[in-house]
Amino acid sequence: MARSGLRSASFLLRRGAKSNAAVAPAKRSFSASAHDDAYETAKWEKITYAGIVTCTILAIYNLSKGHPHFEEPPAYPYLHIRNKEFPWGPDSLFENKHADH
Repeated sequence: MARSGLRSASFLLRRGAKSNAAVAPAKRSFSASAHDDAYETAKWEKITYAGIVTCTILAIYNLSKGHPHFEEPPAYPYLHIRNKEFPWGPDSLFENKHADH
């Protein structure tokens, strides 16, 4: 790669390039450059805004429907086993038996 660069530079120097057009490399044409970049940018900007609006509407709809409430499960005795009181007593920060007032 370096050799080909040096060869082309030496060729231009030997040829005595008088204009900047001869020195500047030719513009390569990639397949992506065939499309107008401003058009693509505007298109994806519109798609993004449409997606944001759609997701917002769906979220508001789903959150406004509410959610189903189920019956309370039976109070199985093994779910709240207390063999002895806690060392800090029944009225504490963690378990307040008088919270139903």
